[in-house]
Amino acid sequence: MKLKDMIVMCLSNLFKRKVRTLLTVMGVVIGTCAIVVMISLGLGMQKTTEEALAQMGDLTVIQIYNWNSSPDIPALDDAMVQTIKENQYVEATMPVYEGEWGQFTIKSGKYAYEGMVYGVYMDDLEAFGYQLTEGNFPTSETGGEESYVLFGSQAPYEFYNTKKTMNNRVNMIPDAEGNMPDPFVDVMKDKLEIEINKQDPENNKKAPAFKIKTAGIMAEDWSKNPSPSYSVFLDIDYLKKLQTEYNKLNNVKVDKNKKDTGYQQVMVKVDDMKHVAEVEEIIKGYGYETNSMESIRKPIEEQARSQQMILGGLGAISLLVAALGITNTMIMSIYERTREIGVMKVLGCMIKNIRTVFLMEAGTIGLIGGVIGVGISYLISFIINSISAGAGGDMSGIVMGNGGLGGSSIIPFWLVLGAIAFATMIGLISGFYPANRAVKISALTAIKQE
Repeated sequence: MKLKDMIVMCLSNLFKRKVRTLLTVMGVVIGTCAIVVMISLGLGMQKTTEEALAQMGDLTVIQIYNWNSSPDIPALDDAMVQTIKENQYVEATMPVYEGEWGQFTIKSGKYAYEGMVYGVYMDDLEAFGYQLTEGNFPTSETGGEESYVLFGSQAPYEFYNTKKTMNNRVNMIPDAEGNMPDPFVDVMKDKLEIEINKQDPENNKKAPAFKIKTAGIMAEDWSKNPSPSYSVFLDIDYLKKLQTEYNKLNNVKVDKNKKDTGYQQVMVKVDDMKHVAEVEEIIKGYGYETNSMESIRKPIEEQARSQQMILGGLGAISLLVAALGITNTMIMSIYERTREIGVMKVLGCMIKNIRTVFLMEAGTIGLIGGVIGVGISYLISFIINSISAGAGGDMSGIVMGNGGLGGSSIIPFWLVLGAIAFATMIGLISGFYPANRAVKISALTAIKQE
């Protein structure tokens, strides 16, 4: 028997008893819907949780803190930073060199800024998710005699009038029309310089000053550490140079016998959040303390995975019931078609062809039920997301896993293929016993069957 003939016979037998086939398919539809919707809800909860965590901080960034001065712990210096960067999963590393409060003053005429100043790798700021609202990130190719700095979005409002003791700042309070007042200094256009401060007012040495130029304004982001909001970022080597000038001006002696523990803080960017735990363990092995969103994400992810298994299991029970329905339908079909089976055997039809026909019928029921079930699942998912969003809903929130923040149901493409394949496989498994039973029927007994 040709494959084409078997397909025609399979479809003919299914549509011969439309009501019974329809009821059996509906069982598979319900089971498939239950599995897809339940798993999509679990995926939606997981994605929403991850997006909420991402708003708290980058899931792929590890903060290294060097608080221990034990001689057994290696210095967190440039060599160690480079060693960490050589890890195959590490995309970028950025030490944070903090200028001590009051050592430097950024001036523009009579206006002065004495906020936090951080030395970082300017080339890697973008890799760590820092963004600009104006200007460009300075790079090592920028060059020029002037040193480039980045101001936080609110740092320009920290400039104060040195000629006044009261009302000497511009408050960040919008006017009646919602417009923010301009700060004293336009850091992108006005001339700026960093002046080294004196510890002792009676120090007769001239305080050196260095010209600087603003490369850009950083967007506010409190999830970053250090946060750019009220801060100024400089090139790390340039800030070290300023620190040396401060020590010379104020006769600060550096104890060469004291162990140099290196940087107090280093940021590490990992290529994927699934590698964060592994990289973090390696760093802890050196003796440093670390912090990342992994400590929060991992237990939440495990909880979400458990929820998905429970929800998927509940859906699988529905599909198991549908499998019993397929088995029952196929057994009833065998009783009704006993004479037909006998004729097929007498005419010389091969045993495997008879088995294939029955397996095709069972698999087709599973396939049709799976396809319809997935289609209805998309509709249910759309309704769930519309209700979750409060109004309207957007189909882009469920198509191929492109769920938005706040969406409660996500149906990725792999779930669609998996659900259809699983439903088809359930149909084939359910039809295996009836198919074997059909081929064991005696041809002579079957022909005599009324």
